Amino acid sequence: MPWIKVKPVIDIKMRGLCKKAYPLHKKGCPNWGIKKGCTPDAPIFANNYSSVFAIYNIFQFKTHTDKMKAKYPLWSKRQVQCCLYWQGTARLALRREIKSFLTQHRGYKIIGCPEAQGVNLTATMKNAGVILEWPPIQIAYQIVLAVKT
Repeated sequence: MPWIKVKPVIDIKMRGLCKKAYPLHKKGCPNWGIKKGCTPDAPIFANNYSSVFAIYNIFQFKTHTDKMKAKYPLWSKRQVQCCLYWQGTARLALRREIKSFLTQHRGYKIIGCPEAQGVNLTATMKNAGVILEWPPIQIAYQIVLAVKT
């Protein structure tokens, strides 16, 4: 099952990742200050929950990029890895995992962007035995937290 009990590692600097420049977004994420649950309006993660699970999906990133490179041999590495071509599929898989989790675990609330609340997901998952590649090479994970008070 792609969910595990975790103890979130809080690092307020994670909130700053949203403002970090990346290709075609020199000011960072365009959701900053707009999307509900995103920084700067997202609350700091309250570490007083009785139970916290990480719900995640595993996307075979290298398999996808290899297929894209074969299909479009003239594309650059950035084009082959572009999130527009894989994140929709991965998000659909994550939504299925969330639904499955909530069916089996009543009374939990989903935190869709834990980093916006200051959770270091790389450290949190490492402590739970899941090593994230950053940037992804073989596997890309999408992760949300399920919390119960």
